[in-house]
Amino acid sequence: MPDLGKLREKQGKDIRRMFSGIAPNYDFLNRLLSARIDVSWREKTVRLAPPPIDGPLLDVCTGTGDLALAYLRKHPGRKIFGTDFCRPMLEQALKKSSWKTASAVEFLEADTLALPFPENQFALISVAFGLRNTQDPLLALQEMHRVARPGGRLAILEFSMPNWPVAGPLYRWYFRTVLPKVGQWFSKSSDAAYDYLPQSVRDFPQDEALADWIRQAGWQSVEFRPFTLGIATLYTALKPSGIV
Repeated sequence: MPDLGKLREKQGKDIRRMFSGIAPNYDFLNRLLSARIDVSWREKTVRLAPPPIDGPLLDVCTGTGDLALAYLRKHPGRKIFGTDFCRPMLEQALKKSSWKTASAVEFLEADTLALPFPENQFALISVAFGLRNTQDPLLALQEMHRVARPGGRLAILEFSMPNWPVAGPLYRWYFRTVLPKVGQWFSKSSDAAYDYLPQSVRDFPQDEALADWIRQAGWQSVEFRPFTLGIATLYTALKPSGIV
């Protein structure tokens, strides 16, 4: 049998190296390839998934910090943490946040599978387009549940594949054919990062299948809501208030 620990470590190193290589152009390509729709998705997430209780917020797999900073704009009085296991991505986040309130968002290098926080700390835990990049998404969901406060909320923004009769095939063609070529041309990724993107979305569960994983991790009141004809989906859940 394969050593799952070593396999996950190898996968983690590969993903970290891949994102390190595209970090300088990551924000530019996100805006270009999505026609800036990704910005509106994050703003909708912040509006539809506010922290339901008092306490700090945590954005895991934060990348360049876009969702953490979107929550900061909406909740300027909250302490917010952003964690990622890719240092070059965090360096981009720090550049963007340097002109803001210095102590408002604290960016930390950390793996979502082993968060450096005690139990029951956060009123809200968010992740945008990062859960599918973890080596063990179910373990990541369990770890997020561990550090959430009782009554705290989970907000997951993730890509999905639309099933509309006309828009679905057109988007799948763009996603599989155009996006990887444009992304590769601009990023010059030695790891073909923008070939990985459509493959990872295609292979990742969505809708009720992902909702079931969230429930397995201990979360309750799981709901999901498609954005832009199902190109992205927002999943929300709550940690039961009786758990301490």
